[in-house]
Amino acid sequence: MKCPKCRAENPETKPFCGECGTPLPSPGGRSLAQTETFQAPLKELTTGSTFAGRYQVIEERGRGGMGRVYKVFDSEVKEKVALKLIRPEVASDRDTIERFSNELRLARRIRHKNVCGMFDIGEAEGSRFITMEYVHGEDLKSMIRMSGSLSLGMLLSVGKQVCEGLAEAHGLGVVHRDLKPQNIMIDRNGSAKIMDFGIARSVREKGITGPSVMVGTPEYMSPEQAEAKEVDARSDIYSLGVILYEMATSRVPFEGDTALSVAMKHKGEAPKNPKQLNPSLPDDLAGVILKCLEKDRSRRYQSASALAADLDRIEKGLPTTERVVPKRKGFTSRQITVEFEPKKLIKPAAILVGSILLALLIWKLIPRKDAVPVAKIKNSIAVITFENQTGDKAYDYLGKAIPSLLITSLEQRGGLYVVTWERMADLLAQLG
Repeated sequence: MKCPKCRAENPETKPFCGECGTPLPSPGGRSLAQTETFQAPLKELTTGSTFAGRYQVIEERGRGGMGRVYKVFDSEVKEKVALKLIRPEVASDRDTIERFSNELRLARRIRHKNVCGMFDIGEAEGSRFITMEYVHGEDLKSMIRMSGSLSLGMLLSVGKQVCEGLAEAHGLGVVHRDLKPQNIMIDRNGSAKIMDFGIARSVREKGITGPSVMVGTPEYMSPEQAEAKEVDARSDIYSLGVILYEMATSRVPFEGDTALSVAMKHKGEAPKNPKQLNPSLPDDLAGVILKCLEKDRSRRYQSASALAADLDRIEKGLPTTERVVPKRKGFTSRQITVEFEPKKLIKPAAILVGSILLALLIWKLIPRKDAVPVAKIKNSIAVITFENQTGDKAYDYLGKAIPSLLITSLEQRGGLYVVTWERMADLLAQLG
């Protein structure tokens, strides 16, 4: 069914929206959210249209509590970017937009390979919008839905990468506050990127929401968020613990009929050990997940870096074949193969030809003599074999062919005593 607020698709068994947390209508009736509020329709962009005079719409990529997200081509910078149209009820509040702009400026300071880059906030055609880096891939929630619990190697790889991105943001004083698998993109190379830091809240400044307002998706929010208390970096660690739990078991630790009931479970109910749902889960990883889910934030990991260190330790204990390493740009087998193709032999061949020409030049500069006494050789030259260093055995013959050619040329012109390996022993014996 569709969420009455953000219009996101949800399974009929879900009591509330997985995107924005709005209660969903029951099969036989309407939800409270449907009868309480009438919200202005969100502008829709059609494929092929141009928005704000520069963004050519390619396709709609998703919908959430903040609005719709589109993949667009920015005709000014000549790149594909993601464009999010902000919902009218959010955009219509001037104070909200001002605070939101301040938070976006903070989010733009985060420059990390595991964080989606935020570009700008603007207004056009009666709508507010945000532009950000476009990530080609799937969100983590979709991956879990398609495959169930993820492999241990993938879980650890994604978990570590998210930790690295969070550590960078937390170091700048920015807390995400709505970390969930829908906000984590996995690209084709297996690299994870955290999305939507544009609605994050600064630790040092007030954000979009005021005090006593619960913000976040109920299934992933920390106990302090459920109580509408001030949050810090450890709230993101709790949310990441929920995500690790879901990656390991394909289920979230707490479910309920309403958003409020789920929030209350985060506040007062102990999660089931994930190993009970996935017996193959290592004990130490189950312990790490449960530590992230501690109700008392002082008993959780105190930093994303500390959590990453434990995940890395567990990963190092895995067989190499089970580890998942994100692909990085570098030398590939194809590139290495190309280095030994015949085209690459042009340079070595040129060096060899140059050696021949140099030897001939030396010969021309030396005066000719009718005879050269072997006992008093002054104008002599030694010609030895060349070594094939191209890596291709097909060119080994050049090691002898080139010296033979050189020796023949020098001996025919005269004026030099040409020394080969065969003559070396005799020459040394004559010279004493």
